[in-house]
Parts: sequence; C-alpha cells; structure tokens
Amino acid sequence: MGMVRLLTESEVARLLPMSLALETVESVFRWQATGQTVNCPRVRLRAPRGLLQVMPASVPEAGAMGLKAYTVVQGRVRFVVLLFRTETGELVGIFEADRLGQIRTGAASGVATKYLARSDADVVGCYGTGYQAETQLEAICAVREIRRIQVYGRNVDRRQGFAKAVADRLKVPVLAVERPEEAARGASILVTITNSKTPVLNGGWIEPGAHVNAAGSNALDRAELDVEAFRRAALVVADSREQAEIECGDLVEPVKQGVVAWEQVHELGEVVAGLGPRRQSAEAITIFESQGLAMQDVAVGSRLLQLARAQSVGREIEFGA
Repeated sequence: MGMVRLLTESEVARLLPMSLALETVESVFRWQATGQTVNCPRVRLRAPRGLLQVMPASVPEAGAMGLKAYTVVQGRVRFVVLLFRTETGELVGIFEADRLGQIRTGAASGVATKYLARSDADVVGCYGTGYQAETQLEAICAVREIRRIQVYGRNVDRRQGFAKAVADRLKVPVLAVERPEEAARGASILVTITNSKTPVLNGGWIEPGAHVNAAGSNALDRAELDVEAFRRAALVVADSREQAEIECGDLVEPVKQGVVAWEQVHELGEVVAGLGPRRQSAEAITIFESQGLAMQDVAVGSRLLQLARAQSVGREIEFGA
C-alpha cells in the first residue's frame, strides 16, 4: 500500500513561508518557458448552486503532477490539492489549499515585480483589502525595499483595519486612503486584487515607470483595469497567454479595441528565463496579468510535501496498491 500525507489549512500555514513560495514559483515559471511543464487552463463546471473548478498540471522537475479542485457554493469556497509522483503515479499528498493558493498567488506577483518593476521602486498602491491582498504585499515587500504602502478599499472600516494589520505584520507604514486615485499617487508598484466587475484603477492615474500587478480578474465579465492602462503600457505580461485568452477580463476591451494584440502579450516565464522582453526604460509602464496556474499549486505543493515529511507534520494514511 502507498502512503498519502494529509495536511490541513493550519498545517499548510505553519509550514509554508513566502520565501519558499517565491523561490518555487520563480522556478516553475522558468520551467514553463523551456517546455518542462504541462499546464491546463481552469475548467469550470456548473452545479445547481455553484461551481466546481478544476486545474491540472504536470511539473516533472518538481517530481509531481496533480490538480487543484475547488467548489464555490452559496458564497463559500473550499479548496483541495491532490499530488501524484510523476515517476510512479502514486497519490502522495492531499492538502487543504486555501492558504496555499493565497501564498502562491502573492508569490506570482512577487516574481513579476522582481523582474518587471524598477529596481528603486519603493511605494506600493494597493486596490483591495480582502484575504488575498495581504500576501500580495508580503511578496512585493520581499523583493523590493518598500518604504510606504497606500491602500484603497470601498469599506472605510475594513481598509483602516487592513492597513493597521498589514503595517503590524510587514513593519512598513501603510496609509488607508479615502479616494482611489490617491492609492496610485507616487506609487511605483500597483496591485489590484478585488472582485470588482468594473475597473478600479484608471490608467490615467498610473505614474510613469510604474509596474502593475493585476491579480483579481479571472473571468471575462470582470475588469480591474481600464483600456487607458493598456494604452499607456509598454509591456503586458501574463502568467499564461492560453489561460488569459480564456478568462482575463482586463484584456477583453483592449483587445477588442485594437489597443493590445494577443501576439504582444508575453508570458512571465519567458521574462524569468531571459527569453522575453524586460523593462526598457525607467519611464515604461509594465502590467502583469495573473490568472493563477495549476503548475504553481503543484510545484508549491511538492515543496510543501517535502517540508511536511521532514518535520513530521500532518498525518499519513494507506491508500491504493
């Protein structure tokens, strides 16, 4: 019988630091560019009261293949990752994966910021105060010396509470601003991480030379950036062009209006591997469109499994022949 390790949310949170996620996500993007991964776009299946969403990938360099599956029913989301060993096909891990997804989503923006933002970028403007926003800021602070964060969210109490919590955790001054344009003022790195259906970041607010991580929209009927943002951008990068064509709501109007062509959208893996374009000037505006990829979940999950075994975290059950 094979042994499968089970990890709960609290165990994942205890085991997985942002530093490890950043290192792993950067590696998996490099493998993507050199054809060493197979990543399938998210599949969404409708259920009577919600959705089942499934994302499979194979990452031989990490010794793992598998999938993330999650349900969205009556407003509640539940995540699980299944890991199989690439050499034998054995099921080796079953993890609750909400925290895993938070951390790897933040890490993807961190990697994009590392390669696309100016080296002297030190002010962040953040749109969104939800559960994904904090890991975005944690990852960015890990790759740049940030001296101030400006955050905007529609709910006054929530944005003030979020600003205090992030400041306490990251030891960086965080200002909760009253108007959305104030979050972009003077910012050299911007993050949009909302569930808004209409743009929260006006392209006219973006400072010359800023890098934008657009991480909230993975549905065609939702857009966090307006067309002007793309009109001003010198470089647009996605985590996966294939997946962006299916679900990147931010790019629907820019492509429709001819502001951006899909051939002009590069993949982050190309940039990381040195096979694609980089920032060309201090004044250039760059945009990273993050949809969230299964290969990130599988690669990070594989490292998580190694840590769990080394530290005897989680429990093992016998499963399969």
